[in-house]
Amino acid sequence: MTSHHILREFDKGMVSLKSDVLLMASLARQNLERAMRSLLERDLDLARSVIADDSDVDDLERKIDQAGIDIMVRFHPVASDLRLVITSMKMAHNLERISDHAVNIAKRSKKICKSFPLDEVGLAEPLYSLASKLLRDALMAYTDANAELGEGLKVRDRELDRMHKQMITTLSGRLETSPGRSENLLHLIFVARSIERIGDLAVNMGEDSVYLGDARDIRHEHSKPSPAPQGGSESDTPA
Repeated sequence: MTSHHILREFDKGMVSLKSDVLLMASLARQNLERAMRSLLERDLDLARSVIADDSDVDDLERKIDQAGIDIMVRFHPVASDLRLVITSMKMAHNLERISDHAVNIAKRSKKICKSFPLDEVGLAEPLYSLASKLLRDALMAYTDANAELGEGLKVRDRELDRMHKQMITTLSGRLETSPGRSENLLHLIFVARSIERIGDLAVNMGEDSVYLGDARDIRHEHSKPSPAPQGGSESDTPA
């Protein structure tokens, strides 16, 4: 009877942990969407709501971390259950950082909205669209433990990097020819940087989903040196 009770408590804890991650993801995405709308629609109230609501995301990160620790201490999960706990805690960390970037965008938006309209804000919309899709798919990869979807995010993020670089080049050029708008153009450069970082964080979550689904750690694989050739050749043989 006791073992059945422990199993029920364990199952309940795991379901609650994942539900809290998905709730946190919903709030972080909402904050990001409102921050971008505040910028594109010049809506100060939306920017203020993002800044005010960020504490809810912070609270959920603390709750998820504590729940994950409690599960590991009480139930000693193994295999896929342990991977889910670890991945959920890492997801919460990345989602908190995404919400922080949404707050940064909202703060920059407030400053831009208090000045004359800046036509260049439209340049941020394609970046946001792609970053939002990466984030959506990273969360889907976590929800479904879909390693293939998670692993594919890294390649897709390269396009976001390219677009970000192009936008920075464009805005930097206009800084030199638009002295009266330089402050707002700088704010927009920082907005673009936050969007690019959100793409990187989505890639991180995709990598964690590969670990969740396939028990593979693909972080930093691109930086691994090529294996040394087996055997020797004439050039390898000392004279």
